[in-house]
Amino acid sequence: MIIGKVLGNVVSTRKSDKLIGNKFMIVEPVRGMSADKGRIVAIDNIGAGIGELVLIALGSAARVGTDNENAPVDAAIVGIIDEGQDIVGV
Repeated sequence: MIIGKVLGNVVSTRKSDKLIGNKFMIVEPVRGMSADKGRIVAIDNIGAGIGELVLIALGSAARVGTDNENAPVDAAIVGIIDEGQDIVGV
């Protein structure tokens, strides 16, 4: 799980049937959380907004977090951070 900041959203009119009705956000991991990743697109079923800090699950944990283990999802926003101490790069 990593912490990231929501930068924007993605609109996709054509996608897998398993993704219809879902919202996608562009998230940038905070510095030091995931050195090998740049910005990522994450499915958002919890209603995160632009500028918010979020918790992101990756891989199979992301699919479980969407309640659809058969969806083609690699990153999911699973929480919105209300406060945190010493979050690097914020």
